[in-house]
Amino acid sequence: MKNNKKILSDREKILLGMDKVCDNLIAYKKRMNSDLVVLRDGKILHIKP
Repeated sequence: MKNNKKILSDREKILLGMDKVCDNLIAYKKRMNSDLVVLRDGKILHIKP
């Protein structure tokens, strides 16, 4: 039971970290006026910031 709680806690920390990385990436792309490249529905898209 204790191990399961630790896994959930670690998972939440990882997801929060990934959200922060995503926010930083978008801010960087806006600052550099560079396209953001994403994969959506199996197609590669270039999105202007």
